[in-house]
Amino acid sequence: MSIVSIKDNSGKPKYKQIIASIEEAIVSGALKKGDKLPSLNSIKLRHKVSRDTVFTAFNELRNRGIIQSVAGKGFYVASEDIMVNQKIFLLFDELNSFKEDLYNSFLAHLGDHIQVDIFFHHFNSSIFSKLIYDNIGDYSYYVIMPANLENTDKVIDKLPDDKVYILDQTHNELSKYPAIYQNFEKDIHSGLNDALKHIQNYERIILLFDKSKQPEGILTGFKIFCKENKIAHEVVDSLESRTPKSGEIYVIPDDRNLIKIIKSIREQGLVLANEIGIISYNDTLLKEIVEGGITTISTDFNEMGKRLAEMILKNENLKIENPNRLILRRSI
Repeated sequence: MSIVSIKDNSGKPKYKQIIASIEEAIVSGALKKGDKLPSLNSIKLRHKVSRDTVFTAFNELRNRGIIQSVAGKGFYVASEDIMVNQKIFLLFDELNSFKEDLYNSFLAHLGDHIQVDIFFHHFNSSIFSKLIYDNIGDYSYYVIMPANLENTDKVIDKLPDDKVYILDQTHNELSKYPAIYQNFEKDIHSGLNDALKHIQNYERIILLFDKSKQPEGILTGFKIFCKENKIAHEVVDSLESRTPKSGEIYVIPDDRNLIKIIKSIREQGLVLANEIGIISYNDTLLKEIVEGGITTISTDFNEMGKRLAEMILKNENLKIENPNRLILRRSI
């Protein structure tokens, strides 16, 4: 019995009939996960359709994750969940608590029958390239967080332009793609200005900045703020050999170093918000509680996830700057 059935006078496009046939075969149990499908050429010859018609059907099923191609062998059933109608490739730089908020919000607003596969490049260009190259053609959409990696456009360019969304950081060379992003230079400049009267209670402001992970805009906005307001400042790439001193206020972009500076402040016997201050980047529930509350400059990651989902569902080609604000707490 043939897996594929096509009727000339059904009024339904032939590629959709091929899709429906394969879905019906999976539901009935005639096809199971791991089973091989008839070849493109065999369907083409048997049903007198073009090879492009068969490929269009197979490609849609592959984008939904229902079938997969194995080089030199053909197509196989990858999933028996035929209710999946879209499959999204989501590439993050790393997972932390606020990225988890973004991810959960994205999933919550996509609705049913959309599968999201999440990957991490950990700021490694080779991993970034391999993950994209290994998944070309397997997804309905590609959501990519390029972070501050260089030459990502040359890799992303291998994907169809209309299937790519850029997330969190974007760069001039990626301007042709829709994006929802943070304006890091503007955001830190604005956030520090909103906290200016508190910052002026300290003798010096120190930015912890790791150029391999942090957006360049954070450094630029910080320097502009300090120059405009004639504030003594310093930029350090590590806290390893630094002892916090009274009169300093620290801007800490990542959570691991936030814990380190709090521990070091305690060891020095300094009083937070009296002798020394902290401003963190990216708000989390923990920062509302620890040390009576940590002041943050933060985008709204739940809103970012929600708006990204809406862009994909509505097929919007937009560039959206996500809102950012200072959340003032006891740490300064």
